[in-house]
Amino acid sequence: MDMNFSAEDLAFREEVRTFLAEKLPDRLKDGARRTPGVFVEPDIGMEWHRILNEKGWVAPHWPEEDGGTGWTPTQKFIFEKECALAGAPAISILGLRLVGPVICEFGTPEQKAKFLPRLLSGEDYWCQGYSEPGSGSDLASLKTAARLDGDEYVVNGSKIWTTHAHHANWIFALVRTDAAVKKQAGITFLLIPMDQDGVEVTPIHSMSGDHEVNQVFFSDARTSVENRIGEEGAGWAIAKFLLENERGGSCYAPRLLKSIDKLEELAKEQPSGVNGAIAHDARFRDRLARVRLDAEALEFTELRILAELAKGRRPGPQTSLVKLLGSNIGQEIDTLRLELLGPDALQLPLERPLYGNEAPEPVGSELAQTAMGKYLNNRAATIFGGSDEVQKNIIAKTVLGL
Repeated sequence: MDMNFSAEDLAFREEVRTFLAEKLPDRLKDGARRTPGVFVEPDIGMEWHRILNEKGWVAPHWPEEDGGTGWTPTQKFIFEKECALAGAPAISILGLRLVGPVICEFGTPEQKAKFLPRLLSGEDYWCQGYSEPGSGSDLASLKTAARLDGDEYVVNGSKIWTTHAHHANWIFALVRTDAAVKKQAGITFLLIPMDQDGVEVTPIHSMSGDHEVNQVFFSDARTSVENRIGEEGAGWAIAKFLLENERGGSCYAPRLLKSIDKLEELAKEQPSGVNGAIAHDARFRDRLARVRLDAEALEFTELRILAELAKGRRPGPQTSLVKLLGSNIGQEIDTLRLELLGPDALQLPLERPLYGNEAPEPVGSELAQTAMGKYLNNRAATIFGGSDEVQKNIIAKTVLGL
C-alpha cells in the first residue's frame, strides 16, 4: 500500500487548510472544545453545517449527483483529518452520514427531491430510532410496530438512547411490520415526522448532567407510506448498509492523536508533587507512549480501509476493529487527562453550555472544567454504535474465522 499522498491530494489538503483558516470562527472552535458531550449543541453544529453547505462541502459521503462533493476516499479522509486538527465542531452525523446516504442509495426520485435539499440546508434535523428497551445489541428483536392504515403507517412503541430527539423534526426508525416471519425479515425502514401528537420525547440526563439522549414514545403516530424507504421487510438490509456507511472511512485517529498531543503539553506543566512535572514520571510517560502507539496503529488501520475504499471495495469487518480500538483508546485518554489534572478535574458543573458569556467560571482551567464530563460521557463509547462485545464477535467470526 502506498502511504504517500499524491500531488493532487497535497494540493487539496492546502485548499482545505486555507478554507479552515478563513471560514472556521474561533467561537465555534471554542464551543467545540468546551463541550463535554459526544455531540455539540445545534447552535454550534448547525452554524458550521451551514458554512460547509455554502462551500458545497457538507455532504462528502453522498454521491455527487445527489449533492455530494465528488471527492475520492483519500480526499474525504484528508478533509476529516484537517477538520479534527483545526478543532472544527464534529457536526451531527445522524442526518448527513446516516439517513442521507440511505436516501441516496434506496430512496425514490420523489423522496430524494423531498428530503435531500432540506438535509443539505439544515432545515431538517434528524434523529435515529434504532435501540429499544430490551433491544439494543440484539437490534433484530425490536418490537416497535407499524401497521398500514390506508396510505399511512400507524406506529406504536418506543425507542431509547435517541440522540438529539429533543431538537429533531424527523426520525428515521426501524419498525416491525410483520411479526410472523423471521425477526430480521419483518423489519421496515420508516421516516417519521416528530411534530405530531403521537410522538412524545422524554429526556435522559447522563451522569455528567448532559442532555443528549432521550426516550421517544409512539402512540398511534402516523407517517405516509411515501416515507417508507425500500419495500416492507427490507429494513434490516438497509440498516446494515447504514451501519457500514457510518463506520467505513472513519477518522477516529486524528482527533485522538490531537488529544494525546495536548496531554503531552499538559504533562510538562502539571507538577507531580515528587520530582518536578508529571512528564518526568516514568510510569506516566510509559502509559502515554503506549496510548500514542495504539492511536498511530489505529490510523494505519484507517488508512488500510481507505486504500480498500479507493479501489472501489466495501470497508468490510475492519470497521468493527476501528470502532473497538477507537472507543477504548478514547477512554484511556480520558483517564490520563483526569490523572494529569488532579483535584481540579473533580469539578462537574451542571450548567450548560460551558461556552459563551453565561458559562460558569472554571476551577483551574477550561480543560479541567470539562474533563470529568468527558470521562463520564465517553464511558458509553464502548456501548453505543455496537458494544465492545458485539464488535469482538464480528471480528472473531468474519476476520479470524472462529
